[in-house]
Amino acid sequence: MNCYLKSLTISILTNLLAFAFVATGLLAQQAQREFQLQAKSPQFWKLIDHNAKLRVVGTGFGFTEGPVWDEAGFLYVSDETINKIYRLYPDGRKEEVIALGDPDGNTYDRQHRLIDCASVLRAVIEVTPDGKYKILADHYQGKKLNTPNDVVVGPDGALYFTDPTMDFVPGARQEIPFQGVYRLDGEGNLQLLTKDLTQPNGLAFSPDGKRLYIDDSEQRNIRVYDVSSQSTLTNGRIFGDEPGGKNDGVPDGMKVDTKGNLYVVGPTGIWVWDAKGNHLGTIVMPEQPANLAWGDKDYRTLYVTATTSVYRLETKARGFVPYLKH
Repeated sequence: MNCYLKSLTISILTNLLAFAFVATGLLAQQAQREFQLQAKSPQFWKLIDHNAKLRVVGTGFGFTEGPVWDEAGFLYVSDETINKIYRLYPDGRKEEVIALGDPDGNTYDRQHRLIDCASVLRAVIEVTPDGKYKILADHYQGKKLNTPNDVVVGPDGALYFTDPTMDFVPGARQEIPFQGVYRLDGEGNLQLLTKDLTQPNGLAFSPDGKRLYIDDSEQRNIRVYDVSSQSTLTNGRIFGDEPGGKNDGVPDGMKVDTKGNLYVVGPTGIWVWDAKGNHLGTIVMPEQPANLAWGDKDYRTLYVTATTSVYRLETKARGFVPYLKH
C-alpha cells in the first residue's frame, strides 16, 4: 500500500470510528430519554433505585436473545436474525462463537456447558468451546420437537425447556400436536411436564425450587406450577397477566431474584412482580426486550437483550442464578 492510499485509508477509518462513536453516544442518550421506571408499589424502589441509569453495552445486532453472563467478564448473546451466538464484552466488542440457524434462549448447566435452544434445528443443543454443537434432544416419542425456545436448569440439575411453534421456518411440519414444556435429565431422557399452554415461552424456578413459572406469549399471561419431589408439575394456575397493544410486545424471557421477585419481559419493557403475584412496576425500555440475565460479580445487574441492542441496569436486588451455588 503506497503512502497516499495508507493516508486515505487511515482517514476513512478515523471517520468511520468517529461516526460509530457518535452513533453509540446518541443511542445511549436516546436510551436515557426513553427509559422509564414506572412504580406501582413502593416495594418497586426497594429493588430498583430511583436514579438507576440504563446503559448500552452493544448495538448493531439483528434481534438479540438468550443472554448468559460468564464470570470471565462477558455475556453470551444469541442473534436470531444474523443466526449467530456471540460473546459480548463490556466495551461493546463481540466475538462470534458459532453460526447457527435462529439460536434462541441459552443457559449454563451445572457442568458449565453452554446450552442453547436451536429453533431451526428444532433441538436443545450443547455448544462446545471449539464452536461446534451436540444435540441433546430433538425428538419426543419419535416425533420431531417444534421450536425449542427457552431453557433453564432445575433444582434437580435437569434442563427444563419450552417448545412452542412460534419459530417454524417456511415449509416446516408440526409433528407433535401440542406446545409442551419438557424436562431433560442427564441421561438424555425427555419427559413431558405439561401441554396446557398455547405458546409457552420464558420460564424460571423460584429460589427454593418449589415453583416453576412459565409465561404464555399467546395468552399474555404468566402461569405458576408447584414442583413435586418427583420433578412433576401440579396445580397449574394463572400468576399474572401482561396485557398490551398489538405491537407492544408479549410475555417472553424471565428471571427471579434471591427474594423470589420476578422480572418478566412484557409490553414496553420488563414487568416486576413479587412472589404473591403483585405487579410492582415496569422498567420501560427504549427497544422492546426479549430476554434478560443477571450478571457482574455480585449478580445485581440486569443485562437485557432488546431487539438490536443489549443494555445493562444496576439494581438493588441480587439475582438468583440456578446453575450457581447460592
